[in-house]
Amino acid sequence: MSLRRFLRTVSLLAITIVGLTGQIIEFESGGYKYQTLTRNGLTIMFAQLPAHVRGYAILQVAISNGSKIYYTVKPENFVYYREDGSAIEPTPARDVVNSLVEKASRGDVVKLVTAYESSIYGNNRYKSTNGYEQRRQSALAEVSSAKIKAAAAASAISFVQTRLAPGQSTDGAVFYSNSGRMLGAGKLMITAAGATFEFPMVSSN
Repeated sequence: MSLRRFLRTVSLLAITIVGLTGQIIEFESGGYKYQTLTRNGLTIMFAQLPAHVRGYAILQVAISNGSKIYYTVKPENFVYYREDGSAIEPTPARDVVNSLVEKASRGDVVKLVTAYESSIYGNNRYKSTNGYEQRRQSALAEVSSAKIKAAAAASAISFVQTRLAPGQSTDGAVFYSNSGRMLGAGKLMITAAGATFEFPMVSSN
């Protein structure tokens, strides 16, 4: 192996190690407590929203791609594990929207939208290039019915599978059916960018 190839291999290995051993950073913004972690150039941050709607616990998630390659991030890969090891997988976005349209009152939707906007607009460490605000403007511009507007708002908030180009960022809400309670002590495991992001979670009580 030539010296140039050897140094290139060592450099790539060092970059990989740094990406795999990133440290969790905790901070507060807009009254919400965030955790953030970067691996392989992908940064994921989240905060648990205090509002719960129709039995769902809600995480506000923001993701930025600082790498030089495309990454696809899927909401189903955000799995919460209780301390006893049991898992709660996210509820698919279409099921959440259908539930809100069928059962939620206007007040429920307003509470959800208010909590989400408070978190995302109050987060001074994140600026979306293709997230909630863009989806909201597109969705609400096409409807007039109040009921459909509620569905459109919920749909715009929900995090869906997203392919991020280098330099792009997105955000959305991930919903967990948890009998109206916030997620307690345990851990959040996210598979993305060829790595596993693990965040400890403490009880909100």
